[in-house]
Amino acid sequence: MRHDVRVSVRGTMRKRIRGPVPAATLALVLLAGAAAHARQDDVATRLSQQIDRLTSSTYDPPRFGPARWVPGRDAYTIAESAAPPGTGMDIVRYDAASGAREVIVAASILTPPGAKGGLDIDDYTWSPDGRFLLIFTNTRKVWRDNTRGDYWVVDLEPASHARHPSPETAPRLSKLGGDGPEASLLFAKFSPDSTRVAYVRANDIYVERLEDGRITRLTSDGSETTINGTSDWVYEEELFVRDAFRWSPDSRAIAYWQFDSTGVELFTLINNTDTLYPTLTRIPYPKAGTRNSAVRVGVISADGSATTWMQVPGDPREHYIARVSWIDADTLAIQQLNRLQSRNDLLRADARTGVTGLLFRDQSTTWVDIVEDVRWIDGNRAFVVVSERDGWRHVYRVARDGAEPRLLTRFDADILGVAGIDEAAGWLYVTASPDNPTQAYLYRARLDGTGIPERVTPASMRGTHSYVLSPDGTLAFHTASRVDIPPVVDIVTLPAHRSLQTLTDTSALTAKLAPIVATPTEFLTVDIGGGVSLDGWLLRPSNFDTSKRYPVIVFVYGEPWGQTVADRWGGPHLFHRALADAGYLVASFDNSGTATPRGTAWRKVIYGTMGELSSKEQAAAVRALAAARPYVDLSRVGIWGWSGGGSNTLNAMFRYPDIFHVGVAVAPMPDQRLYDTIYQERYMGTPQGNPEGYRVGSPINFADGLKGRLLIVHGSGDDNVHYQATERLVNRLVELGKRFDMMVYPNRTHAMREGAGTFAHLHQLIARYFLDHLPPGGK
Repeated sequence: MRHDVRVSVRGTMRKRIRGPVPAATLALVLLAGAAAHARQDDVATRLSQQIDRLTSSTYDPPRFGPARWVPGRDAYTIAESAAPPGTGMDIVRYDAASGAREVIVAASILTPPGAKGGLDIDDYTWSPDGRFLLIFTNTRKVWRDNTRGDYWVVDLEPASHARHPSPETAPRLSKLGGDGPEASLLFAKFSPDSTRVAYVRANDIYVERLEDGRITRLTSDGSETTINGTSDWVYEEELFVRDAFRWSPDSRAIAYWQFDSTGVELFTLINNTDTLYPTLTRIPYPKAGTRNSAVRVGVISADGSATTWMQVPGDPREHYIARVSWIDADTLAIQQLNRLQSRNDLLRADARTGVTGLLFRDQSTTWVDIVEDVRWIDGNRAFVVVSERDGWRHVYRVARDGAEPRLLTRFDADILGVAGIDEAAGWLYVTASPDNPTQAYLYRARLDGTGIPERVTPASMRGTHSYVLSPDGTLAFHTASRVDIPPVVDIVTLPAHRSLQTLTDTSALTAKLAPIVATPTEFLTVDIGGGVSLDGWLLRPSNFDTSKRYPVIVFVYGEPWGQTVADRWGGPHLFHRALADAGYLVASFDNSGTATPRGTAWRKVIYGTMGELSSKEQAAAVRALAAARPYVDLSRVGIWGWSGGGSNTLNAMFRYPDIFHVGVAVAPMPDQRLYDTIYQERYMGTPQGNPEGYRVGSPINFADGLKGRLLIVHGSGDDNVHYQATERLVNRLVELGKRFDMMVYPNRTHAMREGAGTFAHLHQLIARYFLDHLPPGGK
């Protein structure tokens, strides 16, 4: 008799025994299998418990804000929970140096008549003269953010215009919007003279007078396809245009975007679970190569009048209005991108006549980025802009008269952003990290263009640092973190960087994290050949043994919008630590073409074929890591990512199946033709102009290469990366006879956080898939 026994214990052991097997031997094999099964169950239980803990809010850093600098004073205000708990929130003023505290608007003042407690403050704004406080509350999500809600105004000096003034006249709380529907206002903001507030309701713009509540409707053509003062879906998602109107400096007029989405194809989301019959949500969503909204900029009197339209050149459906601001009371600055986003024109527009002229042009053979904030200096005779015209992301000073731009950030390095300007002292503040692209520090450069930038963040402070400068540039809210150290917020003086007071206390969280981060994250570089080295990080199990070989899980993004290898707190890093302690090496690499501050050539090398080079370099990085680290087991390699990272997971699994054996693709885009115009065309051109690039970059076209185990996860309510794309991939994999697994979260968006337990369930799912198909532990 010959026994042919296959023992498989949840993927941890697979062994074929041929020939006669004695009963004792068989018993030992079965006992060993049972023991391995028990060990695997123990690992799974511990990992599940750890994920539950680490994805809970108990590990969130202390929140600071919303805080506002007090103009003309070394002080700030912040919203704080009032005492006793449950009674609302106070607005409190703190002295920046001493920390002296004063409640300036008590929760009792912020309590509407008949309410049990004060308003829950999502955000707030002071009027320019400091007399009024604008409270944003009862908010609702509009696609990405909670931008719709109710606005209340507190008049701190009502006696100044009362019919019978009295020193005892109390601050007055009133709700904006008259008798309109609940939570229907967007982007309310004060006029510069503090007499009125403008807002958007149902795609029209209104102005409300603070003295008597009189409301003037400025536009009346708002509809599903005509959008005034806010934006369409793709502008919000890709250009971050949400608040789409601007008060003039003299408070007499408002400039606004108007969108005409007529002819933009509608995408339908189907909700099968919330009602007896499915409900439909239809979104004007322009996919790559299709028709965009027509967008124009108008100026209208704040008292109501006909709109003067700015004479912006070109087809409004083949260009984008990326930014609009006022230079002075008569002149607008408008940023206009061509459709391929290879040219950004800063236009000057006469608010009275609509006549426009070119102030500055930024262009490239690939793509250019918009200037987040054109900052005017020298009495509006010059402005500063960010451009990559010399191969680095640098800041230039440009004279309004058209003189040659003057470079301000004179170093061979990218700036990460403009932090602020201290014009009185002649300094520009930027964040940058010339020596380590995984970190960020504050630098300052002279506004006259002389000298080289100076580092302001002390050399002893490593990690990632961000700053919110006071209006005069002499103080800043400073946030510092590292990948294993939660963020701490303090107030610092500039340029001395002397800490005045610490605003958040992370001692309890740090103590709780101590055993979790006992094995520090290792930052490294891997040489993948051809003169290319990639930044990366690596996590090891807490019981790591250098004599053993461990499976590795790669966390990938890999597209131009993001960077995973950064020495800062946040993201799924605690989840990755849980995976590491289950017996995995967890690594991440920023391939060429990511948003890493390593120069223009690095970021834009992927132009036209996004998806091909990223997967090639991710595979090369794994090989290079294994060559340098003998404890990497190349027979056990997994990969996972979200959004663009989900797409690159597919590309890696399909193109390099001998490297990547198990993959989890969350909310991927398998076919680049199905994504939106602004994002996809920025990096790829149009499908009509670059059909081969779209073919080569899309994972669906390489699905026949799949050999390993693949889990695809998507939310059916994803308005961003549509579930449609995953369904097309499913059809292709079925056609090819490929084995794969799939999880759909009903009605969840791209964030997949909606619904109780969703976020933890998703991470449990990912971890379980790796446990089942990528055996953990050293061998």
